[in-house]
Amino acid sequence: MEFLSALFPILLMIPIFYFLIIRPNQLKQKKHQNMLNSLTKADEVVTRGGLHGKVVGVDKDIVVLTIAENVKVEVSRGAIEFKKKAGELIEGE
Repeated sequence: MEFLSALFPILLMIPIFYFLIIRPNQLKQKKHQNMLNSLTKADEVVTRGGLHGKVVGVDKDIVVLTIAENVKVEVSRGAIEFKKKAGELIEGE
């Protein structure tokens, strides 16, 4: 009986840990992946490195951004951190 009473707090912590840490992180990752999958031409984005640009081409793993007039860069799709709408950063949609 003492063993069960000592084990109870640990068993109680497992669902609390799941709902406070693991589940929100999974939802955030899923939201970010959906945003990456929905990238299209003319979307304004921000990369993890801080580059702001407009999408001019989308391939399976590569996104081509225009960061200045006549300056195009290729970045990995996973390097896109945010979409921008009306000048505001949108984490995922």
